[in-house]
Amino acid sequence: MKLQLLAALALATPLFFTGAVKADNSQDLQKLLTTGECVGCRLEGANLSSAHLIGADLRNANLQNANLSGANLEGADLTGANLSGANLTSAYITNVNLKQANLDNANLTRAKVYDSNVYRASMDNLTLTDAEIYHTGIGIGGEDAVEIPDWK
Repeated sequence: MKLQLLAALALATPLFFTGAVKADNSQDLQKLLTTGECVGCRLEGANLSSAHLIGADLRNANLQNANLSGANLEGADLTGANLSGANLTSAYITNVNLKQANLDNANLTRAKVYDSNVYRASMDNLTLTDAEIYHTGIGIGGEDAVEIPDWK
């Protein structure tokens, strides 16, 4: 009987931890959507598709693999945020602070990126198909800037 109880507990234990991780993510997501502030939040894999995140404070947030397609990030502070693998398709990224952010493998297809700070951001393997990029220094291989048509 003790062996069966021990086996049942061993199988159920991961379920308790999984729920806690999801609860933390849900609490952080709710905090962001309610207050617009979520410094250091764990939002990996979050669905923020079409979210209005104007002026949001997401410094050092983990948004790895998050869905931000169609999101409005105007004026948001994403300094030091982890956006690796994030879907930013058709996102509106204007006056956004992406200083020291991780944008590796992010998808910016059809994104509108205007007047944003990408100083020392990591941008390996970006997808920029049909993206509109103005007054934003997108770099390749470190400090080299990409020559962007219509740069003003």
